[in-house]
Amino acid sequence: QVQLVESGGGLVQPGGSLRLSCTASGFTFSSYAMSWYRQTPGTERELVAIIGRAGDSTNYADSVKGRFTISRDDAKNTMYLQMNSLKSEDTAVYYCRADRVALGRLYWGQGTQVTVSS
Repeated sequence: QVQLVESGGGLVQPGGSLRLSCTASGFTFSSYAMSWYRQTPGTERELVAIIGRAGDSTNYADSVKGRFTISRDDAKNTMYLQMNSLKSEDTAVYYCRADRVALGRLYWGQGTQVTVSS
């Protein structure tokens, strides 16, 4: 049974930090590209950051470059998103996603709420 479980969301003041985690089970984590998306009510889900297999490459949305860092620990089947200098516009539900394009497989987590507010 495939599962992606996000954790680490919550309420934080502007300028603060949070670290999100996404723990995977039920598939070969190291063989999948992993990414974080976010969504606010009434908008489409948008890509925040992506990391290739074995962490060989990363890419970020312009809005988070220099503030967010994506990483993965294949030994723990876990991906992370370190979020610093948070802004109110970072408020969203954050989702993790696992992709293996060659096999046509795509999995989503259930999401974790991040709220940036004073």
